[in-house]
Amino acid sequence: MPHDAWPIDPTVLLPFLVAVILIELTPGPNMGYLAGLSAVEGRRAGLVTVAGITCGLLAYMLASVVGLTEILRVNRPLYDLLRWAGVAYVLWLALDAWRGKEKAEDLRDGASDWTHFRKGLLANLLNPKAALFYVTLLPGFVQPGHASPVAQALILGGAHIGVSILVHATIVLSSDGLARRLTLVGSSVMARRLFAIALVATAVWIAVETGR
Repeated sequence: MPHDAWPIDPTVLLPFLVAVILIELTPGPNMGYLAGLSAVEGRRAGLVTVAGITCGLLAYMLASVVGLTEILRVNRPLYDLLRWAGVAYVLWLALDAWRGKEKAEDLRDGASDWTHFRKGLLANLLNPKAALFYVTLLPGFVQPGHASPVAQALILGGAHIGVSILVHATIVLSSDGLARRLTLVGSSVMARRLFAIALVATAVWIAVETGR
C-alpha cells in the first residue's frame, strides 16, 4: 500500500504506541485504584471498573476531537476546579473503603456492578490530566497528506484506549489472586483499611501531580 494511502502516517504508529505504553505503565491513580480494588474485591469488581475508566477515556477522546478539552488547557480556574473535584472524589472513595459497606459477595448484584462502573467513570472524568493527554499528545502524531485530522485523531485515540484496556486488565488479573488469599486468611477488613490509606495517598498524588 502506498505511503500516502494510509489513513495515518505509518511511520508514527510505532512511536505513538511506545509513547502510550510508557504513559500507561507509569504509576498513576487508575493503576493504584485498580490494583487495590481488585486485591480487596476481586476480578469482577476490577474489570467492571476498567469498563468505567475506558468510557471516561472515550468521552475525553471524543471531546478533544471537537475541541472541548482545549478549554481546560487555556482556562486554569476550570482546570483547577476539575482537579480538586477529583481529589475530593478519591478521598470520598477512601472513606467509603474504610467503612467497608460493600462486601465481596455483593458483586453478584447488578447494582454493585453499576457502582463500580460509575466509580471508575467518575474517577477518570475528574482527572484533568486524562483530558489534556489528547490535547497535548495526539496533535504531534497527526500528519498532513493522510486522512482528515479528525479521522487520524480517532484512530490514534482508539489505539491508546486499546493499550489502556490491556494494561488495566492485566493489573486487575494480577491482583485478583491476592483477593482470594486475603479471603482465605480472613484479612478482608485489614485489606480494606490498607486500600483506604492507599487511596488517600493517591489523592495527595493527584493534587501534586495535576498541579504542575
